[in-house]
Amino acid sequence: MSGLLRVIPLGGLGEIGINMMAIEYDDRILVVDAGLMFPKEEMLGVDLVIPDITYLVERADRVEAIILTHGHEDHIGALPFVIDRLRVPMYGTRMTLGLVRQKLKDRKRLTDAVMHEVKAGDVVNLPPFSVEFIHVAHSIPGTTALAITTPAGIVMHSGDFKLDQTPVDGHPTDIGKLGEYGRKGVLLFMSDSTNAEQEGHTPSEQLVGDAFRGIFPHAEGRIIITTFASNIYRLQQALEVASQFGRKVAVVGRSMTNNIHLAQELGLIKVPENTLVSVKQLKNLPAREVVVLSTGAQGEPLSALSRIANREHPQVQVEKGDTIILSATPIPGNEELVHRTINNLYRHGAKVFYSARNRVHVSGHASADDLKIVLNLVRPKFFVPIHGEDRHLAHHGLLAEDVGLATDNVMVARDGDVLEVGAERFVRTGKIDAGYVFVDGLGIGDVGSAVLRDRRHLAEDGVFVVVLSIDHASGAVIGRPDVVTRGFVHLGTSEALIEAAKDEVMRAMVAGQADVHEPALLQERIRDVLSRYLYEQTKRRPMVVPVVMQV
Repeated sequence: MSGLLRVIPLGGLGEIGINMMAIEYDDRILVVDAGLMFPKEEMLGVDLVIPDITYLVERADRVEAIILTHGHEDHIGALPFVIDRLRVPMYGTRMTLGLVRQKLKDRKRLTDAVMHEVKAGDVVNLPPFSVEFIHVAHSIPGTTALAITTPAGIVMHSGDFKLDQTPVDGHPTDIGKLGEYGRKGVLLFMSDSTNAEQEGHTPSEQLVGDAFRGIFPHAEGRIIITTFASNIYRLQQALEVASQFGRKVAVVGRSMTNNIHLAQELGLIKVPENTLVSVKQLKNLPAREVVVLSTGAQGEPLSALSRIANREHPQVQVEKGDTIILSATPIPGNEELVHRTINNLYRHGAKVFYSARNRVHVSGHASADDLKIVLNLVRPKFFVPIHGEDRHLAHHGLLAEDVGLATDNVMVARDGDVLEVGAERFVRTGKIDAGYVFVDGLGIGDVGSAVLRDRRHLAEDGVFVVVLSIDHASGAVIGRPDVVTRGFVHLGTSEALIEAAKDEVMRAMVAGQADVHEPALLQERIRDVLSRYLYEQTKRRPMVVPVVMQV
């Protein structure tokens, strides 16, 4: 493969989350990010989704490093499950590596992993790659784009970004550096597509602070603000506005508490003096002097805000007169959970501000006109949209054509596609396995499509368990079978159906006793007979689980 540049997306192309990219040249591999995705509705019982890194594990001796663009879950969340299998150094900014260390500690994973701290403007040499970190505005400190110089040409990776001209930290995206690389000549540009469908420009983060200032004077009781725990700039503004209006701030939710402490230690967030208090101190303060910062912006059932909304939180419960600010938009698939939380808050007499009705959230991602500006600055020869569902990638591809890229120089790829790039070469040459790996409890990858199919079956139609005893020597049935059902029918109200089902089992056993004594074959016969009978009687298809015991 000498002399060829290959780009292989392992996640983030076709979905929101699990962002991971492999860049390969001359048998050496550089990995960008290792994110997770929260499970979709149909992924019953799954806790997290991470990329399949089989391709990298099989070539672990060729992987140079993992380069991290920033510290959001969809870019670093898979590291606890990845780094001990690859054992390569990681490069990232202070905030990013601080969050990674916390994740590894929480998961009791490779806590001695090699990490190298970088800052915007630094160049890291990892032959045959050279990586420059470029500051971009986002919703978390230490976010960078990457300029990766290879023998084949310059590859630019945008990470997540927006063109905020008035960012909270005073450091807008370094468009000068982007333009500088554009003048040098960029072979391939891979850019964030999350907001490619949104027309115009993404508003500044400062607008959220303005919205807070408009809400605070009219709030008679407590103010509870929920946002992503990693949205440091949003938390910074909440703290400043609370101080401005003479309110004390308590934080609920472990991840948010940890992130604020980490940002304080790194000097990346400024907490106004005498503003933070413990949750226990809230009971001694008048409601009009309190702000609560809470996790749970996505309506997660066990999150702090959901428990507050259900009046189940041990220290904070929603009261009539409270003002709730949901400073986030639902991730696709979480809309119902968020709406349920909002309804619960209204039910208890709270006043709720959320992004669908109020400007209490702005995106951290560039919209269509911003994406066009960056494309014009970078002026790549070839372009691959990344970070988004299929529609986002397709729209971003069209934006690239709008600013002058030839259709043949724009490729909408998917996870697992193998792209070869050169001065006169831009082709899809194959595909590798790059599916989802499910994390369920302590299990990693042991839940697959078959298990999810069974869980969906159980959730939709229930289970019908029939237990039958047979004589070990003769195969004769001993007594009538026992039946247990869950999620199908209630034993107490469907006795006739249950007894009839037992009769069907007995008839099937009598018909087959002459030639079959093997329990596995008997179980298959019982399953067939009962599945057919239960559907005829109920038009439902429960999971039938026959258990044949030899005694």
